Amino acid sequence: MNEGWRRTSSTAGALAAGLLALLVGAATGRPEIAVLGVAPVVAAAWDLARRPGARAEVTVRRGRARLPDQGLERVHHTPGSGPIDDAPGSGRLRAHVHVDVSDGTAAVRLRVGRAGSTTAEALVRVDRARDITVTVATVRTGPQDLVRADVRVVGAGFASIDDPVSSDRQQVLLLPSALRLGPMPLPFRLRGLTGEHESQRPGDGGGLRDVHPFAPGDRLRRVDWRVTARRSPDLSELYVRRTFALADAVVMLVVDSRDDVGPDPATWSGFSPVRPQDATSLDLARQAAASIARDLVAAGDRVGLDDLGVRRRPVAPGGGRRQLDRIVHRLALIHPEGEPTVRLRAPQLPSGVLVVVFSTFLDDSAARAARSWRRSGHRVVAIDVLPRLRVGALNRRERLPLRLVLMERTDRLADLTAQGVELVPWATGDPAVELILLSRRSHRRPGVGVAR
Repeated sequence: MNEGWRRTSSTAGALAAGLLALLVGAATGRPEIAVLGVAPVVAAAWDLARRPGARAEVTVRRGRARLPDQGLERVHHTPGSGPIDDAPGSGRLRAHVHVDVSDGTAAVRLRVGRAGSTTAEALVRVDRARDITVTVATVRTGPQDLVRADVRVVGAGFASIDDPVSSDRQQVLLLPSALRLGPMPLPFRLRGLTGEHESQRPGDGGGLRDVHPFAPGDRLRRVDWRVTARRSPDLSELYVRRTFALADAVVMLVVDSRDDVGPDPATWSGFSPVRPQDATSLDLARQAAASIARDLVAAGDRVGLDDLGVRRRPVAPGGGRRQLDRIVHRLALIHPEGEPTVRLRAPQLPSGVLVVVFSTFLDDSAARAARSWRRSGHRVVAIDVLPRLRVGALNRRERLPLRLVLMERTDRLADLTAQGVELVPWATGDPAVELILLSRRSHRRPGVGVAR
């Protein structure tokens, strides 16, 4: 037998029964009994002679993705359809399992699974080679393992069986999907020179600012002849229409990667893993940041990204499709990295930006940075990414510390809103509606944000 191959119990039993019948027939002189043992011995010998000549090979590769660099299909959330309960779920990870076998293979037992999830088994027929598509539901984003496949080859007539062969470990990067949210809030002041938002500066492209007498530098095509005829019938003075200039907004997305907690508070200590079917706070933060970045880039604004959990060069504000891809890829790579560094001061941001902070606010680090940016004159929007908690399985000893932590968190969020930080709950509310309300407050007049 080849290395890894061995006889099955059925083949060994058939050989033993056939040889016993031959011996009994020869010893007793009864040929009819010996003839009964010929068939199982010949069949077993024939099946063993046709056993495969080599071991099977199995490889796993990522399936074709609908979105760049990922194999996920997401269900988009429409504004007004209620809170996002299972975000960022409804994803499917596709993988292709390629199995190569030699001649003499009758069937292959395939076992596919992922760490922490259920395992699926199937008996498949393989003629030399076969590709098998596997689809796995997932709610997680970021770096993670692809499916692991184990195959066990059965020889002809189930006379021999091979030891299990496993595929190599392969990691994939699942990019967060983006939801359709709608209009986004704007900073207090628009600093850009081009864009789609009306600023307070006079210029071209915006709405009507006023009607003013003709002055040096005004263009003749801006002359309003109706107003001129009404105010100066003798054409002694011309009147021109002046408009607001268009500008773009600069937005910095700040993700707090220090916390990655699930909806079950019993797993917050780190001793128990989060269930694979539960989206963590960092999954929600990735999805929220990707959604806001996509809508801002689509509006012609400049978006940057920073991480509160590590000291790393941030993604500078920029616009365009390549900037959006850069931000989404950096979001997928964000994860807790060891012991969080203590920041004595909040990261420096460009002047006049809108700051969007994504955090669970379970401690005071992100809240302290948000307060610092608000005191510096920035408009700050806090996105609460704490998942909807499940407390039904907690005992009395576990409920008491959770209650104290949530009370401190409630006081922390109330202090933020009292200091002018605008709060948007992502998992327990309707973020699309909340952001639309904030955008209306900043669009009351051209280029004017909320009152300070």
